[in-house]
Amino acid sequence: MTSLAQVLGNLDPSDSLPLYQQLQRGLREAIEKRILGPDDALPSERQLAEDLGVSRITVRKAIDGLAAEGLLVSRQGSGNFVCTRIDKNFAKLTSFSEDMRARGRIPRSAWLKRSEGTVTPEESLKLALSPGTLVYRFHRLRFADDEPMSIELATIVASCLPSLDAVQDSLYDALEHAGNRPVRALQRLHSMLLSAEQAKLLSGDTYDFVAELSAF
Repeated sequence: MTSLAQVLGNLDPSDSLPLYQQLQRGLREAIEKRILGPDDALPSERQLAEDLGVSRITVRKAIDGLAAEGLLVSRQGSGNFVCTRIDKNFAKLTSFSEDMRARGRIPRSAWLKRSEGTVTPEESLKLALSPGTLVYRFHRLRFADDEPMSIELATIVASCLPSLDAVQDSLYDALEHAGNRPVRALQRLHSMLLSAEQAKLLSGDTYDFVAELSAF
């Protein structure tokens, strides 16, 4: 029988990613691929540490991070288990980059377009802006571990950023540096068919979703 440690493979101390994040990534992939199913128990922290050749502190930090994401739950006296349902904690707004790093994955973006202009009627309604308000629009392809995850369309009120070029790797970082990091949000989800161009970017099919993000 294959052990979880064999599935996770060796953790690399020379990797730029910390050991606990490497372990988080391995456990997340095991959950996503259903190697670890809902309500499955993890080996004890001591056993995982011995099998993987890392400290128990590393294992604990990895498990705590996954528990904070809603992937694992700790039951006193019983151990750590895969959650039967996956929830995201919205107590704090986090960026795509922060979410991916918390999951032990490496985020990056490919710019498709950035532009400025006056607010459209639809943007005006969503963002409660007056006609003629200047906005910046950011269009990016988002990756995790070099795997395309989403197409991001973000519209930001221009007064929230010093310039269109202020956004580099992270939109949230740019907003935070400008003193305008979002602290609350209203999220609406809907499905949509991809265009041929979008499908090619994601290398997916018509069941993929495009993330449409608006912030102010």
